[in-house]
Amino acid sequence: MIKALKSKYFWTHAIIVLMAVFYVSLCWAGELPNPNITIGKSRDLTLEVICTTKWGKDHRAVTDDMKNQVYVAYGLTNHVGECAQSPRGCEVDHLISRENGGADAVENLWPQHYGGACGAEKKDQLENVIHKLICSGKLAIQQGQDALSKNWIDSYAKYVDSKGCGL
Repeated sequence: MIKALKSKYFWTHAIIVLMAVFYVSLCWAGELPNPNITIGKSRDLTLEVICTTKWGKDHRAVTDDMKNQVYVAYGLTNHVGECAQSPRGCEVDHLISRENGGADAVENLWPQHYGGACGAEKKDQLENVIHKLICSGKLAIQQGQDALSKNWIDSYAKYVDSKGCGL
């Protein structure tokens, strides 16, 4: 064992493993945003505004500077290379979606990957279901926002697919 510890190959491999662990921890901590960075922020919108606005890209107020602030906060310098779990990389996403009253604010944004079982596509499905539930009166606005901001993966299992999204 002592001889193995003196081997340059042992230390080379140990350093590579430690670097990989450090890189992965910077790159992606999980399917949920870091609650110390992305706390979620909503706007004070009425039910009528939430349900009658066409939430297309023309209403967005997320700037490239805001996106860069989010990447820096999460320790990402190359969002496609570092957080990619699929060839498409990730997007800066709203924790509380705009269509459900979420704000275009840095504290409501996080880098969410497209790959993996619980990627951006699954969260988009949940956002649409929450929006329909709010607008049909089956869910209060605050309940919908909480479902997205507290733990969207649990909410996906509750509102979209009881089997969850694969975790």
